[in-house]
Amino acid sequence: MSNVGVRELKDKLSRYLEDVRKGKRIAVTKRGRVIAFLVPAGRSREVEKAEDLVREGLAVWSGGVPAGAKKRIKIKGKPVAEVILEDRR
Repeated sequence: MSNVGVRELKDKLSRYLEDVRKGKRIAVTKRGRVIAFLVPAGRSREVEKAEDLVREGLAVWSGGVPAGAKKRIKIKGKPVAEVILEDRR
C-alpha cells in the first residue's frame, strides 16, 4: 500500500485513481496521518470487516503483516490471513 498526501492526490487524481482501478490500495494522508483509504470498488465483505476493525482501533495494520488486535475478537468467516492474501491478488 502506498501513501499520498492530500495536495499530491488532488494534483494527480487521475493517476492515483488508475492505480486503484488496477487493484492498488492507497492511504491518503494529511500532515503525515492517514485520514482515508482509496480502495478498488467491489471489495469482499471480509476485507471490509477487517478494515472496520482497524478504523475502530481494535486492530492495527500498516499494509504489512497484521500486528493483531488489542483484545481478542471472534468473527465468523474466513481467517484474517486468508482474507489479506486474497486482497493482495
